[in-house]
Amino acid sequence: MVHGYRLYWKMVGDPGPNGTVVLLHGGPGATHDYLLAFSDLARHGYRLIYYDQLGCGRSELARDIREYSIDRDVEDLEELRRNLSLESFHLIGSSYGGLLAIAYALAHPSPLRTLISASGLADVPLTSREMQRLKRELPPPLPEVLDRYEAKAEYQHPEYLAAVMEFYRRHLCRLPEWPKEVSYTLDHLSIPKYGTMNGPNEFTITGTIRDYNATPRLHEIEVPTLVTTGRYDEVTPVVAESIHREIRGSKLVRFEESSHTAFWEERPRYMETVRAFLAEHP
Repeated sequence: MVHGYRLYWKMVGDPGPNGTVVLLHGGPGATHDYLLAFSDLARHGYRLIYYDQLGCGRSELARDIREYSIDRDVEDLEELRRNLSLESFHLIGSSYGGLLAIAYALAHPSPLRTLISASGLADVPLTSREMQRLKRELPPPLPEVLDRYEAKAEYQHPEYLAAVMEFYRRHLCRLPEWPKEVSYTLDHLSIPKYGTMNGPNEFTITGTIRDYNATPRLHEIEVPTLVTTGRYDEVTPVVAESIHREIRGSKLVRFEESSHTAFWEERPRYMETVRAFLAEHP
């Protein structure tokens, strides 16, 4: 139990010489499944711990949507860490999970051995502006279609959803056939949490996180940090660079053939990049 709720978690790999890696999924409201590519690390002496955040996937829904917040997710992670007796660990956060990882590092830095922001963000308004730019750069008539239905708040109209999917295929995952884990996560998105904290879709951020910006505090993070992004990422390289600039000594790697899920799109190179970084900080 974590703060009165059952949270689903699972472990991949045995405790090994290289320690434990905790994975934070995005959304907010996704499931851990799309991160399972990171299980490749288990073959190299790492134990991986995945979990579904409150209100997500196989974990319990909150009894009150006001419980869905960044602060609550941070404290749930800290409580889970204590329950699992993790004295130190590597932390990888994807997308919103990257934002959550940064928030955790600011609140509870001492257990962290390393921090990896995998297409993560710290400044939601900047991220939103960049996504709007990507939306405007879609081929016609897609920008006009998106604008038309957003003006009427008709986010479930089939024509609108088709345009959103085109955005996702360019900026979420560019593989011609999506991994089943990615599709599962999108099919099981927690609408109560996603709608409360984010909004109707990836580039329409109208929820409670819309004004969140941790950039002024990033200089406080001293844990070794790796920032990754994809050339076509919906959380654009501009966002990744804004994190890299502020975290002293951080490393930035851009994957030229990828969008938001480089750990699937360029899986071998991505995992080798992560392994090399983790090996620098045993």
